[in-house]
Amino acid sequence: MEKIVSVRLSNERSCGVHIGASLKGLGRALARFAAGRRALVVAPGPVARRYAPAVLKGLNAAGFEAELLTIPDGERHKNLGTVAKIYKAALAARLDRKSVVVALGGGVTGDVVGFAAATYLRGVPVAQVPTTLLAMVDASIGGKTGVDLPEGKNLVGAFWQPALVWMDLSVLKSLPDREWRTGAAEVVKYGLIADRRLLEIMRSETLDSLRRKPALLAEVVTRAAACKARVVSADERETKGLREILNLGHTFGHALETATGYSSYTHGEAVAVGMCAAARLGARLRTFKGSEVAAVDDLVRRWGLPARARRPVSRAKVLAAMARDKKGASRFVVPFGWSKAEVVEGVPLPMVEDVLSEVGM
Repeated sequence: MEKIVSVRLSNERSCGVHIGASLKGLGRALARFAAGRRALVVAPGPVARRYAPAVLKGLNAAGFEAELLTIPDGERHKNLGTVAKIYKAALAARLDRKSVVVALGGGVTGDVVGFAAATYLRGVPVAQVPTTLLAMVDASIGGKTGVDLPEGKNLVGAFWQPALVWMDLSVLKSLPDREWRTGAAEVVKYGLIADRRLLEIMRSETLDSLRRKPALLAEVVTRAAACKARVVSADERETKGLREILNLGHTFGHALETATGYSSYTHGEAVAVGMCAAARLGARLRTFKGSEVAAVDDLVRRWGLPARARRPVSRAKVLAAMARDKKGASRFVVPFGWSKAEVVEGVPLPMVEDVLSEVGM
């Protein structure tokens, strides 16, 4: 059964997150609000081969002239070069400001395609159609789009809310275990920052049960989506400090990804290490019990995620990446007990370095 989570936005706008929808129904959904009838579907090669035919068939049945662009996959392709390819395809498909761009894929695809849509003709509608657990519970919701620079993650981007988010949970059947785990990291994050029920689910269930139980999967995705929707609705453009709690573990995690060249860790793996670091920082700041730090480590390991860096990392590269972080090098999200998090400022560098050492960074 399809469930809809609404993200309330400024100026009386909203975005519907459709959970349990079908790929073939996307065309009908877009036709209800799209002024134009041209569409560009953008997907990485493997996703395009598996899922684009159903999306294109549905779009064509709803009266769209739809074209497909395949792009390279992976964090190393989350750059302005890929964005330029999307611009060229949009021009070739004669997209105007009434047309629709469809981001079909994981979090990297959603970020890149969303940024291209935000900047092509100064903004065209985008539909986020996530095909990974990570993208479903996090990246596709909230309107953050962007690309990486060699110096750091997401340093170029824009807030561009999707026209809708369309989740067909059946596509997750094809995910490899590593992609399930990287998505689970973001689910754990929501449990740690805001949702006690979600935290308990992640403490008691396993990857195998999540894959085998459709009702459990639907509950997890819906609760995570609702959690992000609440935070985004309260602070759409991250101007009030409320939305920053979604970055628990991300300052450390992004630095780990950058320092290792985006090749050694998935985003979720790096965030898992980052959450363990954030728990230790919280213990040092006395916002989180030191006796419970090990429970955070155990939780991420339960889902096959690392609690420490797998091998030594250049401390200089880590600190340089953290210095370029959008929040600043002394500003961190830390847990304030279970299922609550806040931003702390003015964290001294020696304390940060001690925490980095404890998680192998």
